Amino acid sequence: QLQLAESGGGSVEVGGSLRLSCVASGYRYCKYEYDMTWYRQPPGKERVFVANIGRDGTTTYADDVKGRFTISKDSAGNTVFLQMNSLKPEDAAMYYCKTRCRTVAPGTNLTATYNDWGQGTQVTVSS
Repeated sequence: QLQLAESGGGSVEVGGSLRLSCVASGYRYCKYEYDMTWYRQPPGKERVFVANIGRDGTTTYADDVKGRFTISKDSAGNTVFLQMNSLKPEDAAMYYCKTRCRTVAPGTNLTATYNDWGQGTQVTVSS
């Protein structure tokens, strides 16, 4: 089980920047895959994907943040960051980090997937 703690949210003006952090504690043995992902949920809307970074450092982004946001992690894979530049009002949301661990299910030779979520950090963008 992993515990995730986001930080770095706040209120900024349009065009401003924020850097979010998410620190993972605890342990999972992730034999096959370990991803760290950022999601966001605007008020009254569904949670959506923002950015992902894989164990090998490969990154993917939602189209509406590409070129403005950058996801990164520390070498140990314990912390994931989201650098957000040129913020727009539509970027305002609760931002969540998530880990995905793909490994061997206990007592089996089958693949299991474990998703662990943080509690979120609020980002507000004012115009």
